[in-house]
Amino acid sequence: MSIGNDSYHLAHENLVRPVLVRKSPRAKRMTLRVSPTKRDITLTIPRHTGQKRAGAFIEQHIDWLNRQLDDLPAPVPFEDGAFIPYQGESHRLVFCGPRTAAHKGWRVVTRKAGNGEREGAGAEHLHAGGATLHILGATDHAPRRLADWLKKQARQKITRRVDHHAERLGLSYTRLGIRDQTSRWGSCSSNRTLSFSWRLIFAPREVLDYVAAHEVAHLREMNHSPRFWKLVATTLPDYQQARQWLRDNGQDLHRYGVSE
Repeated sequence: MSIGNDSYHLAHENLVRPVLVRKSPRAKRMTLRVSPTKRDITLTIPRHTGQKRAGAFIEQHIDWLNRQLDDLPAPVPFEDGAFIPYQGESHRLVFCGPRTAAHKGWRVVTRKAGNGEREGAGAEHLHAGGATLHILGATDHAPRRLADWLKKQARQKITRRVDHHAERLGLSYTRLGIRDQTSRWGSCSSNRTLSFSWRLIFAPREVLDYVAAHEVAHLREMNHSPRFWKLVATTLPDYQQARQWLRDNGQDLHRYGVSE
């Protein structure tokens, strides 16, 4: 099935979903990729590669593709009653329905056991022994409203830590962006633009802080040389534990908000 001059889908009986084939003038060879967020399969091919060769390449890698799909963590959609981590702490989602007069202007209310409300007031009851995220308004729009709120929180908290590390190292950046990056948690471009995955909001605070320090250090060292790691250690001496946590658990952060 064609979806454009440079893209089309190829189905295979042994795959649960079709493969999106994209032609790229920059591609020198065929490459397959499985998205951990959308769970889509993409085959990138050189512009003049025919559909028959693309199909044969997929056939050769069926077992690998199915292993990649099987290894993805089970998705956790944003649904009433689901549990998601917020800054590393498990929260139960509560879809509260239409706002009342007391909730005017609020979107999400967070509560933590023993500590009262964190954002706003008038939240519903806590679940036993844990924290909750209360999403106000029509339940049909609650998943999108929650995602928007989480991205806003990610921007605020990442910006705060980036500014902290930039000041400590005497560096500056031109712009900070929040995206749904799947191949990296952060990036630093040659024009001093910093980009981060909003999914860092699911990780513990020290992990978000590490990624912020990492990308700020790239403003001076666009590499991973000993000089770079010395710079990271200058602003965040105990970064190694957070770095290891991300290596061990980062893939899991892509499962939240994803539907089958």
